[in-house]
Amino acid sequence: MAASVQVSAARVYDVLYKVKDPEIDSVSIVDLGMVGEVITDGNHVKIVLLPTFLGCPALEIIKKNTLNAVKELPEAGEVEVEFAYNPPWTSDRITEEGHKGLRAFGIAPPPLYFKEDGSWHVDCAYCGSTYVTMENIFGPTACRSILYCKSCKNVFEAMKPVSTLM
Repeated sequence: MAASVQVSAARVYDVLYKVKDPEIDSVSIVDLGMVGEVITDGNHVKIVLLPTFLGCPALEIIKKNTLNAVKELPEAGEVEVEFAYNPPWTSDRITEEGHKGLRAFGIAPPPLYFKEDGSWHVDCAYCGSTYVTMENIFGPTACRSILYCKSCKNVFEAMKPVSTLM
């Protein structure tokens, strides 16, 4: 039975902050910048998500978790979740809370700026040192690389920067 009260976009966003990335459980899909749009019409909700990478293996899990979370709102009736690829997700969509959540998980967030030559640099996710080297551009997932901190001697991951300017 459909709910009779109108659902607000603000209520939907409140719920979406609780939907975590299944691979990085310290960051919500909102703080990762994956929520492109929330459209409400009466008790119908449509959520448009921007995938961080086209080949992300967690997309169906994120979709299912998003659907389930929003369906728990008593005023929500029909809930749709779709992925959009235009505009593309870029790493500058990650919020400051998202940056904190990535660090808490041991992943350095993507840099907020690029060097003049187009290269990028991240600080150590553990100690904040700038004395790091790239060990492998290919990390455990398409969106992460493996780095080594020469200060604290830890291996850590970093989220790759994605920009429309690159």
